Amino acid sequence: MTHSTRAPEVRTVSGAVRGRWQDGVAVFRGIPYARPPVGDLHLAAPVPAVPWDGVREADAFGPAPPQSRTLGYGLGRQSVRGEDDWLTVNVFSPDPGAAGLVVMVWLHGGMYMVGSVDGPGYDGTALARRDTVVVTFNHRVGAEGYGQFAGAPPNRALLDQIAALEWVRENIAAFGGDPDQVTVFGESAGAGAVAALMTMPRAAGLFQRAVAQSMPGPFFSMPLATDIGTAVAAELGAAPTRAGLAPVTPDALRDAADSVMNTMADHGRRWGRAARARMPFAPVVDGDVLPRTPWEALRAGQGAGIDLVVGHTRDECRVFTALSGRRGKVTEGEAAATLRWCAPDTAGARAYRAGHPAVDPTGLQDLVLSDWLFRMPSHHLAEAHAVGGGTAYLYELAWESPVMGGALGACHGLDVPLVFGAFGGHIAELLLGKEPPAEARVLSETMMASWTAFAATGSPGWAPYRPETRLTRVLTADSVTVPYPEETSRRIWADWAFTALEPTDGA
Repeated sequence: MTHSTRAPEVRTVSGAVRGRWQDGVAVFRGIPYARPPVGDLHLAAPVPAVPWDGVREADAFGPAPPQSRTLGYGLGRQSVRGEDDWLTVNVFSPDPGAAGLVVMVWLHGGMYMVGSVDGPGYDGTALARRDTVVVTFNHRVGAEGYGQFAGAPPNRALLDQIAALEWVRENIAAFGGDPDQVTVFGESAGAGAVAALMTMPRAAGLFQRAVAQSMPGPFFSMPLATDIGTAVAAELGAAPTRAGLAPVTPDALRDAADSVMNTMADHGRRWGRAARARMPFAPVVDGDVLPRTPWEALRAGQGAGIDLVVGHTRDECRVFTALSGRRGKVTEGEAAATLRWCAPDTAGARAYRAGHPAVDPTGLQDLVLSDWLFRMPSHHLAEAHAVGGGTAYLYELAWESPVMGGALGACHGLDVPLVFGAFGGHIAELLLGKEPPAEARVLSETMMASWTAFAATGSPGWAPYRPETRLTRVLTADSVTVPYPEETSRRIWADWAFTALEPTDGA
């Protein structure tokens, strides 16, 4: 399809926007879907954007929300002082004049503390060229999005995501998309949000299909989230309430959360597994915005009408060990300590050693952390959805990163550049090198085809998961469908329930 050289224009509910053509795709950046959540709206639920007159230039990404300075994985740029229009969407459309195109809405990862969708890593043009309208957006993270403070609505990040999906429902037809053919897809913290949205009453009807890539296990109970929120406020000498934090700037709140994160190891007995994993934030099972954990809700049949693709990488946590310089340096004592707090129970810890007798301490620690954080939560999500009457498709990415002499394996985050077909930017270069091998490009084409086919038809091209057969797509250069390949881990975690973490959980 050829396009005129004239910049594409679209009229949204709030006003007209003018985008830019990029590689044959109409790209609109930085469209506000809600008002800046600062001033009187700080720590409040999102409020619809203020309409504008004339044509708004949509040629630049919106500013990033405050980002943790402690996490340095390059997942999002730092916020700029004075730029507070954090809640913006970006649309990649192959043809704004079309009608009924499939829509895919991306939720970024970042440990619930960092992340923004500017830059080449989340460039939606390759997916859009597959007759798909791709939407990416920023939402609040860290204490802004997940901090639990009295008088502030819980799970503001999830409420932002609902507001963005409501914007899609109201506006996407103007970009050529079908508001009744929406798939949400996300990785890591984004996958946790996808799973939460599947079961949230306020998100009902906003999307029809979902993809959860490396679903994380930690969700917080109200007591745990409240206790951590109190500690964050104490860093500022403030009451842990919305009113008490009113004089505090967003950057100061971010810095206080970082201080708590940096000292979480001192709170192991108080905050249990959350402290040991150094995770100060996660979705909060508050009984209202998020009534139950995704596993519990899906098993009970909530969200059964939403088709689901869910999966994990084979070697999730090896990247964290390698990048921290700990590869091959984990001691037997450290591995044993990780098994004690992370494995389901003492029998599970013994089963890990029995099932993997030749694995060194580093490999053993990577394995149990991968299982607790991502692999078993992902498998259990497929299982819960199938038991609850939904259709689920399970996968494992087993193709290995070519960098660092293979030290990363099939690691966390490797799926993202493959799914987007976007090989520029820090994360893609970190995991694939400056020039990805031909195998990576072939696998990327396979994954993009599967993801967009699922969005269009409800099937990614392999057999659905059923508890009795556990069929799983193993994604490699020569992908195959086999019974779930991580049988040893599956048995160890078979009776484990991923419940909301409590203040003393895992102490």
